[in-house]
Amino acid sequence: MDNTNQKKALINSEIALFLRGLIIGKVLTLIVIGGLLWWLLKPNLLSRRSINSSNQSSNTVSSTASTFQTVADVPTASFNYGGSTAWASIRQLVDSQIQSDRPELQLRYVDPVNGSPGSSSGIRMLLDGKLDFAQSSRPLTDEEQAMAKERGFTLEQRQVGMDGIAVVVNPSLNVPGLTVEQLQQIYLGKITNWNQVGGPNLPITPLSQRPEDADTVIFPSNTDLKGQALSSNVQYVYSTTEAVRQLSKTPGGIYYASARSVVPQCSVKALPLGSTSGQLIPPYSEPLMSPEQCPRQRNQLNTQAIKNGSYPIIANLSVIIKQNKGREQRIGDAYAKLLLTDQGQKAIEQAGFVAVR
Repeated sequence: MDNTNQKKALINSEIALFLRGLIIGKVLTLIVIGGLLWWLLKPNLLSRRSINSSNQSSNTVSSTASTFQTVADVPTASFNYGGSTAWASIRQLVDSQIQSDRPELQLRYVDPVNGSPGSSSGIRMLLDGKLDFAQSSRPLTDEEQAMAKERGFTLEQRQVGMDGIAVVVNPSLNVPGLTVEQLQQIYLGKITNWNQVGGPNLPITPLSQRPEDADTVIFPSNTDLKGQALSSNVQYVYSTTEAVRQLSKTPGGIYYASARSVVPQCSVKALPLGSTSGQLIPPYSEPLMSPEQCPRQRNQLNTQAIKNGSYPIIANLSVIIKQNKGREQRIGDAYAKLLLTDQGQKAIEQAGFVAVR
């Protein structure tokens, strides 16, 4: 019996040792597996932490971005404004957003009674007290500033965006492009045939808005060409819409206007422009879409060339503010501030222009 008990005790001891080893082995195995899992998952955990922290930081940035709601001193009233036809997409897209976010502000676009709408007519209406502020695609002239001073105030031009001035022709015209000087010489009547600038033997028919109603300019105020009379060959049009319609049936026609307005048009072709004939820059993003591809695929504005200054004729989009310490100055200042918010600058880009900040 004693031997039997001894055998049983020995077996029980061995079983206990076996079970203890088994348990210790499993525990060690679990520890090793857990360690491996932690090592494998560590990068993901770290990246999640990184993503969460970056999301938190981006949320902080977005919460500090300026919006239409953050602009103070926006007057509560109805105001008249007008001016450049190039601003049409801003009036449709951006101004509608402003009035949705700030319903206390009512903006009413006013067309000129006499003459065609544009930067010049808008500034003239502002000077005459018919507008509270104006939208312009060209710089103020010395004459406009002098007229304002005569009336007891000054005019400020506050830039809120950029556009290019594009030159458009009939799609059938085969010409590589123009220098700024050649373009100016065409409108002064010193270049009259396309064969003088590398094109076919075809008379040039220049189209333009009347200088007193001009929306854009190709003769900067700092050049000797300012003030020279345009050629008697120039045919005057009421608007860009009329010019585009005429160009589509005038093989030798040419017209200049806001790049944002004319580059996407299907019935005309925009020409590359340059300071020299060896540096021609297209106002559109290449490749050029043919009329057959349009309107399914429209040409888009070359915003990069406008932004970096390589495109030779830039138009600054400015709010013209009457500095008279009155309601006009207050609304003009508020409107410019709204457009210069982060939200306003993004909306200006969505409208097809280049932001300034």
